[in-house]
Amino acid sequence: MGAREGGGRDALAYVESGLVRHSAEAGAAPALAQAGEGAGLVLMAGERVLLGMATGEASVLLAPSEGARAGALSHEVFLGRFGERPVFAAAATAEAAERFPEPDFRAVDLRALASEGRVARAELGLAATAKSLLAWHARHGFCGRCGSPTTVGAGGFRRECPQCGLHHFPRTDPVAIMLVRRSSSCLLGRSPHFKPGMYSCLAGFIEPGETLEDAVRRETFEETGVRVGAVAYHASQPWPFPSSLMLGCVGEAVSEAIAIDPAELEDARWFSREDAARMLAGTHPEDLTIPPETAIAHLLVRDWVEGRL
Repeated sequence: MGAREGGGRDALAYVESGLVRHSAEAGAAPALAQAGEGAGLVLMAGERVLLGMATGEASVLLAPSEGARAGALSHEVFLGRFGERPVFAAAATAEAAERFPEPDFRAVDLRALASEGRVARAELGLAATAKSLLAWHARHGFCGRCGSPTTVGAGGFRRECPQCGLHHFPRTDPVAIMLVRRSSSCLLGRSPHFKPGMYSCLAGFIEPGETLEDAVRRETFEETGVRVGAVAYHASQPWPFPSSLMLGCVGEAVSEAIAIDPAELEDARWFSREDAARMLAGTHPEDLTIPPETAIAHLLVRDWVEGRL
């Protein structure tokens, strides 16, 4: 089953995992070194995940013996069980990918993996979990309270400070992403780093002590000068770059004039439903587009165009 099967919410990348998580509450965990060949290993070489291709179908689950090709591994995590299979994640250097030659292996970043639809949706979500956890370990080797080196606990779902006793847990950064609408138009913006012609929903990190609804209102006003009233939640998507959760909302604009913040946006416009439909179809007369169907921005625009939002 590829990542694109079904369309709509079924096309969103990283939302399906199939993983029965080990979690911090589960305590001690098995080690990769003692795992048999029936175990699975999600191996990250830098920012790329290594795929096994020998069977003719791409899979993010390598056998532990295959992972040994990478040499020294760091930040081992016991993710839990995938089906009946114990599954681990580990990080290797970016250069280790050279030890996994095609056609039996392939190294690919998670964005490309999602757009290609080469692996099962549940495996794509599994890789996203592995990437986020490993990135967290790489950034949290020292205690934020006393500065001492921390150790891995709970199979990798916790880091512990042996000096002051503080426990550190993996973090997820919540991001509000919103389809702002007014009458029969929606507000889309263009960031300078977008590919030519692409517009998307506005988005921004939720700040401490802030509700999701107020984050939608604040970010929209800061970036475009448009005021938003009512806000409703629609859908979410994990985004492992490195570890965000995109919270998709619809907001009702109560003003129309746009005044963009050039530090945030290159452009912002109101688009009619007809224009948005052409962007979805790839037939807009100005060759304007929106993000691919694997991204929640695409879902928000499509559901608005098709009357589900």
